[in-house]
Parts: sequence; C-alpha cells; structure tokens
Amino acid sequence: MIKLTRIDDRLVHGQVAFTWVPSLGVDTLLIANDKVAKDEFMKMTVGLAKPASARLLIKSLKDAADLLCDIKSTSLKILVLVNSVKDAYTLAVAVPAITSVNFGGIRTREGARLISKAVAVTDEDISLMKEMLEKGIELEIRQVPTESKQLVKELL
Repeated sequence: MIKLTRIDDRLVHGQVAFTWVPSLGVDTLLIANDKVAKDEFMKMTVGLAKPASARLLIKSLKDAADLLCDIKSTSLKILVLVNSVKDAYTLAVAVPAITSVNFGGIRTREGARLISKAVAVTDEDISLMKEMLEKGIELEIRQVPTESKQLVKELL
C-alpha cells in the first residue's frame, strides 16, 4: 500500500528518514528513478541515508510502476520517492493507487521559479502538474508531516 508519494530531489535524507518514515509507519522506501537504478555508486549513496526500520528498493520508473500495481505490494507500507515532477507524473499515470503527491523539495535551476520556499518548478512541470490536477490527483507541499498541507492548485 502506498502511504505517500513524494517528490524530493534529494530522494532519501534526514527529513525522510527521521520524520516521514516513523510518522507514516513505512516499512519500505521505493526510489523510482531510471538514473539511480542504473548507477551502483548512487544506489550505495542513497542507501547510506536509509533508516534501519525500513528496507530500500531502487527501481526504474517502469519497474516501480509494475511493483506498485502488483497485488503483492499491498502488504507493504511504501513511501515512494521520485526526484522530479516528470517522474511523479509518469508514475501517477501508470499507477491508479497514486491519488496524492507530496512536494518536498525541488531546488531552483535554470528556467524554474519558486512556488513555495522549497519548491521550484519549470513551465513543463506546471503543465504536468495541471494534468495531474485534472486527473483528480491531490498535489500538496509539506516539508515534514507536522506542517499543514499547502495545496499546489492554490499556488499556480
């Protein structure tokens, strides 16, 4: 069962390990990222930040979607981590169980503008976000679980 789908360009780090995992009762972190899935050094690096209480799976977007759509995954308590709006969109289209996407942190980069203190998006991101909203997917910004949800649709 998907407990949360989160966009965070850092993937696994302290906020995820020490606030989100215990708050959600997560037993599995699923990184869905084509680049990380192919890079042994990056796998090792993100693995260092994993909390002891959860196992870490690193899969390509397609393999992650297949896992999330598999009936066997319903017994898991999964925190899905992606590092871009585009990857969140790809998963949300492929996985009907994704009904909400949390925006954690997306650092500023060329062509991006801040819509909150920790989320910078491009015009392409905004287009994909609008498509997700049209599909009825909730988009919300929260750094940590104790913060109030800030709905993306009110910021666009």
